[in-house]
Amino acid sequence: MFTGIIEEVGTVGELGDNKLTIRAAKVMEDQKMGDSIAVNGTCLTVVAHDSTTFTVDLSPETLSRTSLGSLEQNHKVNLERPLAVSDRLGGHIVQGHVDATGRITSSRTEGN
Repeated sequence: MFTGIIEEVGTVGELGDNKLTIRAAKVMEDQKMGDSIAVNGTCLTVVAHDSTTFTVDLSPETLSRTSLGSLEQNHKVNLERPLAVSDRLGGHIVQGHVDATGRITSSRTEGN
């Protein structure tokens, strides 16, 4: 479970073979193999890490249903660690699982 509140903006490192490596600092403080992490709102599993980077697998389904497949090296991504039972419940409770996709047909800019 996540709150939807971004903890850190990471930087895309290596890409390839359905793997994505991201450079980050804060979210790496307590990260372990197998932990979940939200990348641009999508829940992914850490398959490798060190003190400044982590790697996740991107399945064909994830690539087809999210914008993660369009990422390139040095792109910025929003990162969030999962909610701990002791955390404050700011934001919203979200799972980060993609249930459906939509298409933006138009947008407009309005004042703040």
